[in-house]
Amino acid sequence: MSKPIPSTNSLRIAFLVLAIGLVGCNQNTNTAFTQTDSRNNNLPQVVATTSILCDFTRQVAGNSVNLTCLIPPGADPHVYQPKQEDREAMQTAVLILYNGYNLEPSLIRLIKASKNRTPKIAVGQVAVPKPQQFQQGKKVNDPHVWHNVKNAIAMVDVISRNLEKVSPENAALYSSNSRQIKSELTQLDSWVKSTITTIPANQRELVTIHNAMGYYASAYGLSLKGTLSGISTEGKPTDARVKSLVNNIKQARVPTIFAETTINPNLIESVARQARVKVSQRELFTDSLGEPGSEGETYQKMMTANTRTIVEGLGGTYLIFVPKAR
Repeated sequence: MSKPIPSTNSLRIAFLVLAIGLVGCNQNTNTAFTQTDSRNNNLPQVVATTSILCDFTRQVAGNSVNLTCLIPPGADPHVYQPKQEDREAMQTAVLILYNGYNLEPSLIRLIKASKNRTPKIAVGQVAVPKPQQFQQGKKVNDPHVWHNVKNAIAMVDVISRNLEKVSPENAALYSSNSRQIKSELTQLDSWVKSTITTIPANQRELVTIHNAMGYYASAYGLSLKGTLSGISTEGKPTDARVKSLVNNIKQARVPTIFAETTINPNLIESVARQARVKVSQRELFTDSLGEPGSEGETYQKMMTANTRTIVEGLGGTYLIFVPKAR
């Protein structure tokens, strides 16, 4: 698996020799991988497309299923290209979980074309049937629903219900795990809200590379002042969009703007220079969890890390999130 693009000065200098543009992670990440150390062929075969869904599924199911995760942590689902291993995993699965709302377009096309009649559940769409929308020539549904923790709670419910259908003998396990997860997420939701309030009111304004933090901004009292690209990371922002964002930043007087772990930071750094603001040394996890061992390796850790990044960057006070046991 590839690592998120580092933020060190030496690598940033190296990036300048490349054509400026938004690119996904190294394509070496495009291989299916399992979330368990060993596989028991007697267990249900479950496929999940994104690292977010894989983490939720692992937390709910434990070792009761063979879980195959298609998009590795640190990879960009918007530009991920399926491999033969992905097709093979889908053919043997008894349950396929994907985000939907066109987050992982190539995999969604593959899932819909699969002849396997197993349930194929668009978890994000089922959990959030009325998504936020953005105007991009036409209205586009925002697929990044998990950045509102309350939506994540709904996603856990969707996953648990569907796991019970394919493995009813483990229904009690799934119910118990879901209750524990949702209790922790409820505490996390409250913690994010209170932590964001430590940012001075006139600095609660967020600028990122692409439009992935809309649910977070709406749920936790931030104003999304601008992005370089729309919902997807594909394509290169126009000069007009870059100029408009620079002007917005100058008018808003935000102290910090934010890069993302799955996207080349060159453009956001160019905007920062023009707007005379700094880029946070900490990057946001927007489309994927971090790699194992990183501060974003689980959903709870990712949301905590993102909140720390935003709060410290915008002048607030960060205190460690410690959930209380039920």
